[in-house]
Amino acid sequence: MLYKTLIYLHVISVVASIGPFFLLLVTMKKLRTASPAILPSYLDTFRYTVQLSKHSGHVLVGTGILLVLLGPWTWTTPWIIMTLVIMFCSLFFLARAFSPTLRKFGEVDADREKLVGKLHRTVWTYLILLLAMLWFMVVKPGMWM
Repeated sequence: MLYKTLIYLHVISVVASIGPFFLLLVTMKKLRTASPAILPSYLDTFRYTVQLSKHSGHVLVGTGILLVLLGPWTWTTPWIIMTLVIMFCSLFFLARAFSPTLRKFGEVDADREKLVGKLHRTVWTYLILLLAMLWFMVVKPGMWM
């Protein structure tokens, strides 16, 4: 029962980590035309999404560690190694990708179109990293076994 509960928590944390980023794709369209009075609320949506992703990532990592320790998989399993490699890349990416760009929206001479374009690329890059991890966890390919 404990193992199944951990799997459930792991999956819920994946949904909380990935899902909100798809909503940001819609928000970005509104960033282009938002009035100065409304712009901060859209930027806050980005900040909260990044925060949610970080915190659900903590649950994701914690439950993932417990699942490996309690389950049939080992740390040398190819799909676990690849998931960890991508996870470390995504952690580095997340730490450097969103906050600097979001801060630039507050600058007087900020080029909003350029910043929204950068956020758009950043969201898609991060989604691709997260979906690649998800693919390894679901498909569990035996790449070098």
